Amino acid sequence: MKRALIVIDVQESFRRRPSWAEVSNPGVVGQVNRLVDLARDSGDLVVWVLHSEPGSGDVFDPALGHVRLMDGLTPLDDEPLLTKTSHNAFTTTNLQQTLTARGVRELLVSGIRTEQCCETTTRVGSDLGFDMTFVTDATATMPLPHWRTGAVLGVQEVIERTEYVLAGRFARISDVATLTGS
Repeated sequence: MKRALIVIDVQESFRRRPSWAEVSNPGVVGQVNRLVDLARDSGDLVVWVLHSEPGSGDVFDPALGHVRLMDGLTPLDDEPLLTKTSHNAFTTTNLQQTLTARGVRELLVSGIRTEQCCETTTRVGSDLGFDMTFVTDATATMPLPHWRTGAVLGVQEVIERTEYVLAGRFARISDVATLTGS
């Protein structure tokens, strides 16, 4: 096994936020499932990652019951399900050790928060020496208001900027159709 699919934060917590109404890819579960099928058919590892903020009282607090995969996503018993408390999937989990122990060298990245959790995981993975592929249409994000002015960066701009930052430096940029051959 040399390749793994990382599914980041495709969890119910995000659908509970008002910003979900403006998500870039409401069909992200379908796109992720196409990648999951590809990975399983190829004998690649699938790693599921959830984001948790214990004690926060918001939708990422596991006590509220929303820190779970969205309906339609079902890990197999031998597929790791990790819970992180940082933006990237490496820092607060044993993801690197899990991948290294299985001989994985190439990662496909998908999930929610194109510009945040998916992007930072891609950059950290690249820094750790993994060969990274960012699968843009298997990610989703919401508009980003500027922290000071309130001006909003639309989802298409967020996606374009994320691809611009990652492409050629940290990752290859791909899409589901190219990877699945359909």
